[in-house]
Amino acid sequence: MPMGAGSIFGGAGNLFGDFMSHNPYNASKGYLDQYEHQLPGYYNDYIHRGGRAGSDLEGRYGSLLNDPGGLQNKIGQGYHQSPGFKFALQQALGAGNNAAAAGGMSGTPQHQQRNMKTATGLADQDYNHWLSNSLGLYNQGLTGEQGMYGTGFNASNALAQGMGSAFGAQAQNAAQQAQWGNRNRQRTIGDSLGFLGF
Repeated sequence: MPMGAGSIFGGAGNLFGDFMSHNPYNASKGYLDQYEHQLPGYYNDYIHRGGRAGSDLEGRYGSLLNDPGGLQNKIGQGYHQSPGFKFALQQALGAGNNAAAAGGMSGTPQHQQRNMKTATGLADQDYNHWLSNSLGLYNQGLTGEQGMYGTGFNASNALAQGMGSAFGAQAQNAAQQAQWGNRNRQRTIGDSLGFLGF
């Protein structure tokens, strides 16, 4: 190989080496690859939890819309009389019995009817209080699950934006790489032709 040709190819090799080492695409590719692979790790747990919450919410809201009475009955099956109800009932019946005895009405149908009305009223009050508390807790659970679903959506959105930024940066760097390569090839060809006297 003539000395001039070796110098040309050696120079071209040096230029190609400079191109590879100073190329913006290669310089940033490692960072972008790390970003692209590490980014999902920060969001995946929230995304998965949000997805599960969304599926659960869909079923619960479906039950509320399609059969609210059935849901209330299902919740109501867990009702147990409170200790406060038993105490209030004993006090009310004791006072009613004393009043009936003092008025000579003890044991009469009217006395029994009054006791039944008292017991029924207190039982309704106790049940409605328990149901109101249970529905409040149910609503609190739904609100918490909605928050988890929203967090999952926000994480999905943030991940999509982050990945979009990474892919956009990679596309921009790839375009710069092509421009960089074209300029270096043109310079190499121009330098080689100039060296050969063209």
